[in-house]
Amino acid sequence: MSTPSSPRRSTAAPATPTGRAASWGLAVASLVLFVALAAWLVPWSWVPGGRPVAVRPDEVLTASQISRAETYAALQRHLGWASLATSTVVSLVLGLTPLGARVVARIPGRWWVRALLATFLVLLVGRLATLPFALLSRRHALAYGLTDQALAGWLRDRAVQLGVSWVYAALVVLLVVGAARRAPRQWPVVVGTVAATLVVLGSWLYPLAVEPLFNRFVPLPDGQLRSRILELAREEGVPVSDVLVADASRRTTTLNAYVSGLGSTRRVVLYDNLVEGVPQRETLVIVAHELGHARAHDVAIGTGLGAVGVLFGGGLLGVVLRRRLLGRAGATSVGQPEVVPLVLALVAVGTLLASPVQNTVSRAIEARADRASLAATGDERGFEEVQVQLAVRALADPAPPAWSQFWFGSHPTLVQRIGIARALDDGRR
Repeated sequence: MSTPSSPRRSTAAPATPTGRAASWGLAVASLVLFVALAAWLVPWSWVPGGRPVAVRPDEVLTASQISRAETYAALQRHLGWASLATSTVVSLVLGLTPLGARVVARIPGRWWVRALLATFLVLLVGRLATLPFALLSRRHALAYGLTDQALAGWLRDRAVQLGVSWVYAALVVLLVVGAARRAPRQWPVVVGTVAATLVVLGSWLYPLAVEPLFNRFVPLPDGQLRSRILELAREEGVPVSDVLVADASRRTTTLNAYVSGLGSTRRVVLYDNLVEGVPQRETLVIVAHELGHARAHDVAIGTGLGAVGVLFGGGLLGVVLRRRLLGRAGATSVGQPEVVPLVLALVAVGTLLASPVQNTVSRAIEARADRASLAATGDERGFEEVQVQLAVRALADPAPPAWSQFWFGSHPTLVQRIGIARALDDGRR
């Protein structure tokens, strides 16, 4: 019988070491595969000959625009760093000390019920700890005119985000604990393989299951813009199931469009404020960028690299989750729910450490989509005007700190994107 202060022991998953060789083998093989695929599939040269020369911010923005963007971006950046640090510390305290395991030990029920509830509690504590930073970030966004969303709607979005995160995290936790109970020595291979499959399935299902939770989508009405978008898609050889408009203006004043889904779920999505507030010429430049992603199969590439990355993560979990670490966290086996806080802490740290790799790949892919937009429209001036308008509306820092851009920047900066356009234009002359 367990006591509230001591974690329950699981007879289904004895505290024996995992197959160290299998874990190392999976980690090394998947890492080699990731490097090979990234070298083959990712367009590392942003322009012919390497990287473009970034323009100076004052070449494309006024002094007041630069000052306003830098001030706002710095505020949000520091709040984001503080929030990230807080959530990481909370995860580590719950995961690397017996505290989290003691809390989980008090949860009654079958192992999978306890694992689900433990996952929710860990995520909830993290969200509550970072809520003050989120509220301050919202306050700044309101003050600078980037949103006019009411507090009730904002809280509803936060609740939905928590629910979606719970589903994702619960899948990971149930997979790890369940596999460890069934195959105590080979669970990393099972976890990595099944998780990689779920990444692919999730990419296909995301437009159908997750996106509707945050926005309402309606088909873009028949008219010149819809006809021109579909014509552009045909010219670029991109099959598109539909062109949709999302009611994003109830949440943000920024402009955006994107392509999501795989195969039959692929669609072009435009923000409603993009359709209503931007000239068609500039909208087509943005759409051409998104069609560039589709034509290059960037969603599939990202999904494939993500699946291999998850394989690596499964192997790494098997390497790291040894008896000493389990004992420090108050767990006696990977196959018991008391391990949940530790698994979530390791996933949080792993995600943070993987961010530079993920974002470096993302920036290269975004640069290729910019080149595709310029090639499809032949409109360098329109491209520059769009990039400036997007940056001004979003108050994006035109030239953020280099290390911050390296670690967290998923897109090239404004000055880099303008540099891409001008480098390509110079190359055509």
